[in-house]
Amino acid sequence: MWHDERGSGEPVVLLHGGLTDSRCFDGNLDQLASNFRLYLPDRRGHGRTPDMPGPITVELMARDTIAFLEDVVGGPAKLVGYSAGGTVALRLALLRPDLVEKLVLVSAAFDPGGLVFKPSAGGALPEQILDAYDEVSPDGRDHLHVVVRKIVDAVATEASPKPSELLAVTCPTLVLAGDDDLVTLEHTIAMYRALPRAQLAVVPHASHLLLMEHPDLVKDVVATFLSTDPSATLMPIRRTDTV
Repeated sequence: MWHDERGSGEPVVLLHGGLTDSRCFDGNLDQLASNFRLYLPDRRGHGRTPDMPGPITVELMARDTIAFLEDVVGGPAKLVGYSAGGTVALRLALLRPDLVEKLVLVSAAFDPGGLVFKPSAGGALPEQILDAYDEVSPDGRDHLHVVVRKIVDAVATEASPKPSELLAVTCPTLVLAGDDDLVTLEHTIAMYRALPRAQLAVVPHASHLLLMEHPDLVKDVVATFLSTDPSATLMPIRRTDTV
């Protein structure tokens, strides 16, 4: 996996969305490098990391990231996943909770059923996405259609965790989404409720592209979560047993 490293301090790994690469954090969450050691990998078939024979599934990408944490980061870290990167980060937290100190899920879904519409193959890809892929991919512009097909096949066939299984994610987790997100608000709330140590933030007047729409707000919310422990609230209901 190609990756970039920036800043110093406790390790934070940023996992990009689908059909993009780690450049999606430019001008927003890359500002966390002022307080943390940032690791920005490109997942298989994305950005500067070449595709490999075989499928591209959430499970495989989670296991790639486990190897990245062990071999490059050198141990546990705070994980921040955006969109499909959040789905990968969540799967990693289920597979290896010992490697995740804190978890941030930005516009992420634990099941494709939580998306307003699912990825599809066969149609024309936006030129902006093709151009960005072509700028850095070692596989060439036309290979993006192959990657899209692999992702669509994985979405159709790969099993997703049930809400009850998310109880196994015991690290502090921030669930963050836009109020007009590609991930339905109902799904976002279901994920928040299923994660035992979750906090919820919904950004007003924001879509699935909230990183670009509200870069400073998202950065500040994520930075506060990563750098501080929450104080007890004055009137806990959901968290009564944890105060």
